[in-house]
Amino acid sequence: MVTRRTARWRRRVQPTTWSLLWGTVSAGCFVALLITGVILMVFYDASGDLITYGGSYALLRGTAMSRAFASTLWLSFDVPGGLLLRQAHHWAALLLPASLLLQLAGAFFTAAFRRPRRGIWVLTVGAFLVVLVCGWSGYGLPDDDLSGTGLRIVQGTTLAVPFVGTWLTSVLFGGEFPGRIIEHLYLVHLLASAVALGLVVLRLRAAWRLGPVQLPGPGRTADRVVGLPVWPQAVVRVAGLFSVTLGVITLMAGTLTISPVWRYGPSSPGNAYAGSQPDWYTAFLDGALRLVPPGWEVVVAGRTWTLALLVPLAAIGLFFTLLLLWPYAEERLTDDRTDHQLLERPRDNPVRTGLGAAGISFYGALWAAGSADILATEFAVSFESVLWVLRAVVLAGPVVAYLLAVGVCRALRTTETERERHGIETGAIVRLPSGGYVELSEPRGNTPPGLGEVAPAATEPRALVGSPPP
Repeated sequence: MVTRRTARWRRRVQPTTWSLLWGTVSAGCFVALLITGVILMVFYDASGDLITYGGSYALLRGTAMSRAFASTLWLSFDVPGGLLLRQAHHWAALLLPASLLLQLAGAFFTAAFRRPRRGIWVLTVGAFLVVLVCGWSGYGLPDDDLSGTGLRIVQGTTLAVPFVGTWLTSVLFGGEFPGRIIEHLYLVHLLASAVALGLVVLRLRAAWRLGPVQLPGPGRTADRVVGLPVWPQAVVRVAGLFSVTLGVITLMAGTLTISPVWRYGPSSPGNAYAGSQPDWYTAFLDGALRLVPPGWEVVVAGRTWTLALLVPLAAIGLFFTLLLLWPYAEERLTDDRTDHQLLERPRDNPVRTGLGAAGISFYGALWAAGSADILATEFAVSFESVLWVLRAVVLAGPVVAYLLAVGVCRALRTTETERERHGIETGAIVRLPSGGYVELSEPRGNTPPGLGEVAPAATEPRALVGSPPP
């Protein structure tokens, strides 16, 4: 029996937009993380207690290591399918932030964050930040030498926080390094995963309740959505892309090695892994610390304030605060408090598009700085030269990106206005009796002639630049 609610659900129309595509990819990555994470919990031992390894990996047999690292080796070499699960979990954790960033970029440039969808934007930004916390906490759980080096950096950064640094480090690590950091990270990882799941559920609920949005176009109005019926076409398309996402993650997990902890060895407080790099989604944090010139310290009220830490934290904090509150800031600046059921093309709002390009430039420069040592090595230049170039990009890049984006948007709008006024160019040039040349144009909206048909006569000639007037 088909209820009224079911019938209304089947009659619903879903537009085919990029936001739906990236949302489906994000859902596939999130489900992969949940499934593999729950299974990995059964075998992983979140303990920093030392034991002597006696497993099947001969090169480390007899080595002292934490229970966490030993269980990671056991998962990789002794549990059937364990390595596949570990690598699928890691690859999905790398892909999820990328798909969320693409969702945010699409929503920003098309103004999908305006009323009544401000809450969806806030939930998406919140989910991205919580996913970063999940990735950071999961990065250290294997307790290999690479993750131990990253935790050393975290400890030094936390200690440099004024007033609360020592207390915060004691709470996070539970004493001297490494303390009980594995147990604490495991708890943070579980709590952050639960919060991320809640944010995703709330976002899906809000998106379904508010209904779909679409870009303006022929036949598209606030009350009329052009697209595919939810059942069965849209559901089948989403299910297909969802399955493809899971399949690609599984294929990558089975063919591409990632996080080979057996090569790094167990973490040791006295060792540091040379050339260590964070996962890509936290590289902007490392890059922000690298770009600050050394020796930036001031003494105020008898305390040393490390600007090399405070300036990056303030810049990144301000960036994400603006990102989170942007719907409310734009609404206040433009005094636009009406509901919008249609999206806006990026070219129709050059200022917003320029600000988005500036934000991407700033974030991208910080992200690139996280691999400044790799850039210096690959291009055979000095590390300091790379940092000075990236510092210039951080400061001047957003301004240049803003001006370029605004210029492109205005040029596109000018071209559209010209086409609406003069018609579409045909490429046919004729000479007038007065000696001038004009190009014939078709009225906007004419259907191009088919094969063997004769094009209709142009209704309005357009004078070429530099030709004498007719």
